[in-house]
Order: sequence, then C-alpha cells, then structure tokens
Amino acid sequence: MTLVVDASVALKWVLAEPGQAAADALLDEDLIAPSLWLLEAANALWRRSLSGELSAGEADERLSELFNAPVTSVPIEDDLSAAAALAWRLGHPVYDCLYLALAVREHSQVVTADRRFWAAVQAVPELVDKVRLLGD
Repeated sequence: MTLVVDASVALKWVLAEPGQAAADALLDEDLIAPSLWLLEAANALWRRSLSGELSAGEADERLSELFNAPVTSVPIEDDLSAAAALAWRLGHPVYDCLYLALAVREHSQVVTADRRFWAAVQAVPELVDKVRLLGD
C-alpha cells in the first residue's frame, strides 16, 4: 500500500531522534506526500538552526539529504479544498490536513510523528484509520 508521510516523519530520516528506526523502516514502502512537505521540513531545520541545535551548514546538509528521499511529491491543488474542510472539522491547521486529504483521496494512511495531529483525527471515527502514529 502507498503511504502518505508527513514532515515530522521525514525529519527523522536525517536527525538522530526518537523514532528514527521506525521512520527508516518506512523507506522501503511506496511513499507520497503533498508537495509542501519539503517546505515544512526546511522550516523545521531552519528553526533548529536558530535554536542552536544545528548549525546553518548542518541544516542545509540535512535538507539536501531530504531532496533525495524516496517520496513522490504530489501537487496540493487537488487536495486544498478538502484539506480546508477537514481543518474546519478537526480544528487543526490546513497544512497538516493536506496530508490527510491526500490519504483519503488515495485510499491510504498518513504516518505521522505529530501526536497533536494524530489526536485531532482520533475525534472523528470515520477518519481514525486514516492516520497512524509512527511506531504503532
């Protein structure tokens, strides 16, 4: 089955943090993500460089590694309206709901390390099986 991965999972491919092994195990799967995943990952790396967790050079190296990740980027235009509707329904940001909208359209699942996103989806019974927490 094709899986939708979000930026929280992708970052674990290039950063030594809990969940890295589980994220690495997904690399053998057929992976897709809304095209904004790289933007989200780049922003997270930038924030980590601002906090001193990474140097700017290290953040740039990690981003370069993500450019080579085996993820097919899917344009967001086809899913944006559905994502906005999901955002209103879940009370959760549209950018996260883009991953969910793509999973719904592709009859797939989102794999995320974002517990807040996962928890928001758990409140809607018909969507529970569309989002799985990394490692579950």
